[in-house]
This record gives sequence, C-alpha cells and structure tokens, in this order.
Amino acid sequence: QVKLVESGGGLVPAAGSLRLSCATSGRTFSTYSMGWFRQAPGKDREFLASITWSGAITSTADSVKGRFTISRDNAKSTVYLQLNSLKPEDTALYSCALARLNVPWRDPGRYDYWGQGIQVTVSS
Repeated sequence: QVKLVESGGGLVPAAGSLRLSCATSGRTFSTYSMGWFRQAPGKDREFLASITWSGAITSTADSVKGRFTISRDNAKSTVYLQLNSLKPEDTALYSCALARLNVPWRDPGRYDYWGQGIQVTVSS
C-alpha cells in the first residue's frame, strides 16, 4: 500500500506564494516519478508538473511555467510544488501522484497512486 499526503495549501492573496508538499509512505519502489495536478470545480483535471526519481528531468505545463516549480527530496520521500505569483484562477484542489514507471508523465492515466488533494484558494 502506498500513501500520499499533501500539505501546505490554504488561502493566499493574489501575487502570493505557497509551497505544497507531498509525502509518500508505505510500500516503496526503487525509482518512481511524481506529478502534480489540479482540478477546479466544473473543470477537467489539469497537469501541472512532473519529475523523475533523480530530479534531473522535469516537465511543466506551459500554463504555469515560470510560476510553478517542482522538486523532490528522496531522503524525505517528499515532492514539492512551489507556487509563485498566484492568481485567482489558480484556485483548485491540488493533488500529487506517483508513477512506478520513472518517466515525467503528463497523462494522469499513467500514475498509479494519488493523494486525496489539498485546496488552494487565491483571493483577488
């Protein structure tokens, strides 16, 4: 069993910053990639960023490139998403995901495990 738990969300004013964390526990794999997604009410799930085990390869959606940065600390079994210059349209439920195949997937269907998500609300 693999467990993913997000933290660091909350209410932030526009132009503010947050750092989301996703801690993994339980069954471990030798290598795996991680991704961040979000879903706003009435909208489809949106890919944000992904990262390989070593952190050497990342992929970031054009919609958030330059504002959001993914990183990871394997010693802490944690992946991070730094959110800068936040906008009200960034308001959504943010979720992390783990893929056993170590590729920086953009397709949510490639991920094997998901966290429950954490709310980020950006006020105008």
